[in-house]
Amino acid sequence: METTDAADLDRADMRRLVAGSDAALNNLMERYSTPVFHFLFRMLGNEDDANDLAQETFVRVYQHRVRFKPDAKFSTWLFAIATNLARNHHRWRSRHPNVSLDAPDDDTDQSLGDRLPASGSAPDGTLQAQERHAAVRAAVESLPEDMREAIVLCEWEELAMADAAEILGATPKAIENRLYRARKILREKLKNWL
Repeated sequence: METTDAADLDRADMRRLVAGSDAALNNLMERYSTPVFHFLFRMLGNEDDANDLAQETFVRVYQHRVRFKPDAKFSTWLFAIATNLARNHHRWRSRHPNVSLDAPDDDTDQSLGDRLPASGSAPDGTLQAQERHAAVRAAVESLPEDMREAIVLCEWEELAMADAAEILGATPKAIENRLYRARKILREKLKNWL
């Protein structure tokens, strides 16, 4: 969460950036690159895509710096940009799907993953944790977009419902409703892991 001092510091850096001090962007990136990356990774489930979109988020901040309202909260504006990029990426992915390593080949009935050499087995101690993380990630990714965004922003990014509502262009009550429904779905999907 952003304190008043951090908000003032962000606004000062944005004023400097608008005035032509490109170094101010470095300050903003130092403070926000990790949270933006983590948010995007949780939204997309892919580290490379999250890294690319995190960089694109700051490119957009620079390109649209004059659109920033000085009395607005920078972190809200920044996460709104990241959210829009994630939404666009999901739409693009739905039109350009990846081929799964588990999908059977029509000719051989064997998956590509079965034909590739194994890279080694995971240690026994971490296998269950990896499976649990994968199950949680898959369950969150299967949520409808509006619920997934609310869960990622409020639970993983620990934003207040009011901030998430502003980022997503909704009311705090709508975010509360989305969180309730998402948690209910996740409890059902993850009942074997709870």
